[in-house]
Order: sequence, then C-alpha cells, then structure tokens
Amino acid sequence: MSHRQPDRAEIAARLAAAVGRINRRARTDSASLGWGLVSALATIQTEGPLRPGDLSRIEVVTKPTMTRILTELEQRGFIAREADPRDGRAFMVSATVEGIAAVDRARADRTGIVAELIADLPREDVEAIAAALGALERIGQGERAQEIPTSAR
Repeated sequence: MSHRQPDRAEIAARLAAAVGRINRRARTDSASLGWGLVSALATIQTEGPLRPGDLSRIEVVTKPTMTRILTELEQRGFIAREADPRDGRAFMVSATVEGIAAVDRARADRTGIVAELIADLPREDVEAIAAALGALERIGQGERAQEIPTSAR
C-alpha cells in the first residue's frame, strides 16, 4: 500500500466535475427556482436582513447579477425591501413567509432527487460519501481546513 500524497489537482478536477454533474441532475423542472435564486434566498433567510452588496459578496456574484436575482425574488414575492437604518439611501432585503416556504420546497425537492441518486449505491459508497461530507461542507462555506496532526492520520 502506497503512502504517497494524493494528487490534489486531479482530486480537484474530479470533484468539480462530479459536483457539477450532481447539481445538474438535482435540478428540478424549469418552473422551479434556479440554484442561484435558492442560494441567495436561503442566505437572506439565515443571515438577513442584508444589504445587496453584502449578499453579493456572500454569494460570490457580481452586483449586477445580484440585482437581477433580487428583482426576480421580489417579483415572486419572496423578499421584501426595507430602508437601511444606518443609511437612508440604501436598503436591506429579508425573506417573506412565501420566500421561506420556497426555500423549504426547493431543498426538499433536491434532497429527494439526490436521495434517489444514492439509493442504489453500495453501503461502502454511502459511507465514503458520509465520511467526506464534513470536508465538503467546510469547502462550501469557504473555510480553510486545519491540518490534521500526523499522529491522527
């Protein structure tokens, strides 16, 4: 058994491809919210009320893209604008009851689809995915992983 370091570039390429394919397969019908809308709305729900500039930084999208997302969310009745108490020229956005319900539906739909994708996997594959979830969640949150002490490896 070899103890060479894993090729991080190869792992990154395979991970990016796999996540992209899973995300495409997990999308629901075209009438539902797209991933960008759901992500922004979920962030507004958990972190809001937020200024649009702060939301665009959290979601890692340009301000014009965030403006389009917020316009669509507002047209659907999923967010409400309110004056920024610190700056009368600016505004904050928060999720409405309808917006929170839309996030819940989108999450449930995607969870169901991904559950179907992994339903027939062997137990060992499901355990391997479960073991990787913590690291994947940290990557998704933009956290830097801490080195695991050599003695713990």
